[in-house]
Amino acid sequence: QSFGAFATRGISLELEGEANDYVGKGLSGARLSIYPFANVTYVPEQNIIIGNVALYGATSGELFARGQAGERFAVRNSGATAVVEGLGDHGCEYMTGGEVLVIGDTGSNFAAGMSGGVAWVYDTKGSFPNKCNKEMVDLDPLNEEDEMRISILLKKHIKLTGSKLAEFILNDWTTQSRHFIKVFPKEYKAVLLKRSTKIIIS
Repeated sequence: QSFGAFATRGISLELEGEANDYVGKGLSGARLSIYPFANVTYVPEQNIIIGNVALYGATSGELFARGQAGERFAVRNSGATAVVEGLGDHGCEYMTGGEVLVIGDTGSNFAAGMSGGVAWVYDTKGSFPNKCNKEMVDLDPLNEEDEMRISILLKKHIKLTGSKLAEFILNDWTTQSRHFIKVFPKEYKAVLLKRSTKIIIS
């Protein structure tokens, strides 16, 4: 329970095994990497490795989980970066900042009340748009900047967790990159657009 909660900048915590609920609660700059035991016989990306409400109220830091998370992943996240291989319902709920890369399935009601930050979802089945709460977010294709950022995060995920799924995606990037969807809050997008228009004018 509460692995890495409130951990601060300069701390790196590595866990071989599984964690319960509230992983990285209030994360404040630390890096958490979680991966299964080397001798497991199951496929990591098809199984849950961390519980519910991970990264609740996180302000900064990183989480890399080789496996799926439970429900309410990154709820009220305001600045942390995360890579996870699938998650349950209500992912990125009330998120105001940070980055979440999901290289797997999500549950329903994703991005409900999400007003800031960005999420990228790897959707090979084409089912994600029906699982996303689109009231406050747009679903966009990746731009060049997104592709570069995802690539960096996948490389880091491989280095820290040994993820075979991330390896597969990177090795077949031209094809697999087409399956990614960018989840971008409408208001945040409008602010960025306004800001870039001002810069162009000035």
